[in-house]
Amino acid sequence: MFSSFGLRAILKSSVGVLRESSGLYPAVSVRPWSCCASAQLAGAAASKDKGIFAVQPPVRHYARVAKTKKTGPESQLSDLPPTMLKMEYASVPLAQTTDDLVKRLLSLELASHKEKLQLKKEQLIAKVQRDENDRNSVEVQVAVLTARIRNYQDHLQKHHKDKANKRRMLMAIDRRKKLLKNLRLVHFDTFERVCEQLGITYTFPPEYYRRATRRWLAKKEFCIKVFKAVQKQKAEQNMKRQLSTTETKEAKAPEAQT
Repeated sequence: MFSSFGLRAILKSSVGVLRESSGLYPAVSVRPWSCCASAQLAGAAASKDKGIFAVQPPVRHYARVAKTKKTGPESQLSDLPPTMLKMEYASVPLAQTTDDLVKRLLSLELASHKEKLQLKKEQLIAKVQRDENDRNSVEVQVAVLTARIRNYQDHLQKHHKDKANKRRMLMAIDRRKKLLKNLRLVHFDTFERVCEQLGITYTFPPEYYRRATRRWLAKKEFCIKVFKAVQKQKAEQNMKRQLSTTETKEAKAPEAQT
């Protein structure tokens, strides 16, 4: 460490050298009594060529590449225009001719998520219902569950650690699978129309699979042995029954001749 007197002497002598330095690098204008003189002296490097005291060019610190955000699937509510009126005001004729400010309050622009979801649910029900008063058929239940499942999926895209809503979504998916399975067995044309209108891809359940443990293999082998033993016993009983019937017929035959 330099003492305070030595540091002042060096700074005074360096001022003149810096003024006479070449124009290759900008010279540092150091004030001997400034508070930041020591910092500038520490950051400056002495060039050995021709004994010039000059500052090296600044080092460029390049910024990191910006991370691109992952764009997930669009929400089911994205196709609802913000100028569309709410469900309870859509059938009111006065709401169509009212002021722009009032119409904005009655539109979906300032509506809550619950109101938008209810409107989307009604749109899906209108696609598959049998008539205007149909609110409890299998097709309507499938439409309600579809809107609910897609809402859960949109929520889990942002909050993937929400285990409670994930469980509710899986329960709704299982319920919809059972309804679609029964509808496919009873009315196949209606099943195809519902899947097409709601954009559902029906996949068949996987085949039954069970891990073959030693206990399960031993139990299976034992069941096969029992099954064969029972079949053999039934065959013997059938043979005895056939022999007894033939003996009775042969015994009755001479009696009938006499």
